Parts: sequence; C-alpha cells; structure tokens
Amino acid sequence: MAETLSTPSSTQIPRVRARAAMAALAAAVVFFGSAAVPAYAGRHRARLSAVLAERVREPNPTPARVIVHGSADQVEALAARHGVRVLRLMASGAVLELTSEGLDSVSQDPEVDHLSEDMPVQRAMALTTTSTGADQIWAGLESLAGASGRGVGIAVIDSGIDTHPALRHRIVASVDFTGRRGRGQDAYGHGTHVAGIIAGRSREFAGMAPGAHLINLRVLNAEGAGYASDVIDAIDWAIAHRRQYGIRIVNLSLGHGVVESYRDDPLCEAVERAVAARILVVASAGNYGKLPDGRAVIGGITSPGNSPWALTVGALNTNGTVDRADDLMATYSSRGPTYLDGIVKPDLVAPGNRIVSLGAPDSSLWETYPQLQRSERAPLFELSGTSMSAAVVSGAAALLLEANPRLTPLDVRLALQLSSTFLPAAGLIGGGAGSLNVAAALSAIDRLVRQARNPRDLVVHGFVFVPDALTESIVSGTSIVWGTSIVWGNSIVWGNSIVWGNSIVWGNSIVWGNSIVWGNSTIQGESIVWGNSIVWGNSIVWGNSVLGDPTL
Repeated sequence: MAETLSTPSSTQIPRVRARAAMAALAAAVVFFGSAAVPAYAGRHRARLSAVLAERVREPNPTPARVIVHGSADQVEALAARHGVRVLRLMASGAVLELTSEGLDSVSQDPEVDHLSEDMPVQRAMALTTTSTGADQIWAGLESLAGASGRGVGIAVIDSGIDTHPALRHRIVASVDFTGRRGRGQDAYGHGTHVAGIIAGRSREFAGMAPGAHLINLRVLNAEGAGYASDVIDAIDWAIAHRRQYGIRIVNLSLGHGVVESYRDDPLCEAVERAVAARILVVASAGNYGKLPDGRAVIGGITSPGNSPWALTVGALNTNGTVDRADDLMATYSSRGPTYLDGIVKPDLVAPGNRIVSLGAPDSSLWETYPQLQRSERAPLFELSGTSMSAAVVSGAAALLLEANPRLTPLDVRLALQLSSTFLPAAGLIGGGAGSLNVAAALSAIDRLVRQARNPRDLVVHGFVFVPDALTESIVSGTSIVWGTSIVWGNSIVWGNSIVWGNSIVWGNSIVWGNSIVWGNSTIQGESIVWGNSIVWGNSIVWGNSVLGDPTL
C-alpha cells in the first residue's frame, strides 16, 4: 500500500557548486546580457533576477515572494536585521515576503549573494512505445533480458496522481507540498496523465516503463499552478529519500519563464543538487515555440529546462504512425538557445503530440475538456505538449537503468542523445540531438563504456556530455567525430564556434541565415525579436500542456 507522508521538515542541504569543468561550457554558449542590478559604488548589492531588479527600479506596493539561501538560523537572523517576514523555511533556504523597500534593504546585506523571485510554475501509448523502441526492450533485445523499469523509482513532481486502476501498486509514497489536505490526489489531472505515460499498466494501456515504481510529489494545485519553492522542496525531498525509495529519476513536466541565469536560479540549483546525488532530472522544454500568429519564437526554453544539468526534452509529432520517417517537430515545442545563458537546448525530443494516457475523473482537466476524454471504463485522456515528451524520456531512462543499474545520470543522458536520430529540419535548437530511440541507446551504452577510459568522468560540452578522459575521437557510425571538436554529419563543426550548414555561425555573436543577428543587440528578420524587452514578464507562467487540437 502506498505510504502517505506529510510535508517534511526543513534540513539544510548545501548548494552544490558546478565543477571546474563547467568552464568548458563557455565555448559553446553566447551571452545575451545581464539581468542583474549593477553594483553601487561603495556598497554591496546582491544579484537580482530580472523581475526583482525591476521592483527596485520601480517600487511596487505589492509584497513579493523572494527566495534566499541560508540555514534556518541565518535566515531568521537576516529577517530580524531587516524586519521582514519569513513565509516558509526550505531545505535550501527560505521564502521571504519583501516589499520593494525591504527588497532594496536585504539586497544590500553583505551576507546575501543573490535573490530570486519565488516564480509561479505550471504543468508544462502503444504508438509511442513502438516508435521509441520501448516495446523491443520489454520483449528482450539481443542478449538482454526483457526490461520494464523494475526496481527504478521515478519521482513525479506535478499536480499529484489519481488512484487509477492502471497505477495500482505503482505508487510507493505520496507527499503533498501544497498542503496536508490534498494527500497527493490529482485535482488538476496533469500528473496522472504524466504518471501513466511513465509507468501505467493495464490490459488496454502500458506506459514506457510499466515495471517502475512512482513517488508522487504534488506541487501544483487544482488549476495546475504552484510556486518554485514547492518544486525545490520536492526535489530536495527526493534527494533526501533517494535510497529509501530507490529514486533514480525526477520528472519535471512543469516550469516557469527564464528571468535570470541558471547559475542564480534556485530551481536550477536544485536540479544540480539532484544530479550530484546521482538522480537523473528530466525536464520539459516548454510549449512556447511560436506566437499565436504562427511566428517562430527563438529562446523559449523554460526553467529548469535551461539548466545544463537537466535532460531537457522537446515535443515530436509522430503523425499517428510508428514510422519514424514521417516524424516532425511540434511547432509549439520551445526552441533554444536558452535565454540569457545561450545554452544549446533542448537535448533531445520525444513523442508529445496527441498522447493518450490516464485520465483523472472529477479533475479540472477532465471536467473542462470532455472532448479529450478517450474512455470512461478505464479513464483515458488526450494531451499534447513537452510535458508528455518529458514523461516518455523518463520512462525510457528507467528501462536503461534497470538494464544497467550502475549508470550515472550523465551516462544515461549521453546514451540517449548519441542514439537519437538527428532531425536536420529542426536543427540543434529545435530538436537537440534528435528523436528518442531507447532500443538504440542500449547498444550506445555498451559502446561508450568500451571506448571511454573513464566513463564516470563526464563534463558538459555543448549539447552533449563528453567523456573527459578521452584522448582519441569517437566515431559513431558516420555521423559524429569527437576530439577537440564535434563534427555531426556534414552540417556542424563545433570547436570554439559553430558552423551549421550555410545558416549559422556562432562565436561571440550569432548570424542566423539572413534573418537574425544576436550579439549585443538583436535584429529581427522574420522571427521574433528576443532582447531585454521580451523577458517573460511578471505574470506569465510557462510549462502547461497544449489542450484541444494543437496547430502543428
């Protein structure tokens, strides 16, 4: 029987600092500008997210929820010094309630390094399991015994999970970070759908890893909304209980707009802590690949998908067939590079369009969109979005981890990316390494372990993780050469800059075909202008699924 747990008490978890090898990432990114408040002469000023910086420049009478790092004692002392209110203590810090005046005061405290707004977050299969190769792994591939994800724990941080028959005996623990009354039940309907994609199992339905077990961490309310602090607490809870429940994967089919560098974003910091604890974090890319009028949006990846530590997943449209040849990128799927840091994202893509999974009767989505109901006897529901794609990849990762329990999060990421089918029409910023092929990933793992001297020592290098100890290049088929640079087919050369066909040159700036130049300024061609004036906004939240009939 599933264990229902109350929200855990706060314990201090130190921030994991990025390894020195992260400096290698600088060669593969472009900096678009700073959102921090400039330091004032003669006095300290903490770094502020874009939203908070605006509050200092133009005072707002409405108090803000602000995340600060520190132990409980440090936070209480800080609050006392400045006469501000502590809304909640977290494992990694606390949430303060600050007026513009209080924000200005706290930001000048010498013990405060940076401050971030507690951003609102929202919820960002037979065909799918066949098109991704999961069914081949269930049946057994070559010498490998059939795998179903058994023994692999996946923490679903979402709107909760309903008591659906197809999830019977799959949920081993439930924690509700929205309040004790909820008990982890899904009043919105999104988390149940995501859980079904990952590990649902019944006579008429099977998720990607039907043998995996789920840890239900509810952070979104009946409207599919919540706060970053709830998600951060849930991630830290998963880290603290990873051995107790065998948690190897965290699924984040949610997010918020990027308002600061991933280096300062508390949600991205939590992702980094999880990966350092050997937990793979799978995040949705977001559904902001185009404007309502159809114009493409560049740089729409949401947080925490903008973290280099997250395995960020975009959405693929399979056109309703198992044939991979007709697969296309879903146009709503967010493209990279990431805003502010310029990291190449997403990392890969997976089916996310018109995905039929488990429904939660009486939930908000079920009652509001009856046209998306697909079955009443065993409630099924149709949704589209990168939220669904992230769940597909979480399930795929569970299959690899059952087959190879010693794999690290970076091992899994590398295997999934190297085995993906590159999508030339989408390119790196649209499709990342390409379309998920979990069956091919198994052979990729074997090849990487044999060819890398020390496959455990991995560093970030562009959009893939490259074994640090490699002294010789890796040739994967005829498409990839790794040494001091990467050559992918005939289209990409990646050293200190990128040449992508005839269309992109990346060094200190970007020339995108004839339409966009990104350096210190942005010149619009046919795509959206993305500068300091289009920074998500204070009220816009990201990561929700696409409802109804998505235009692709």
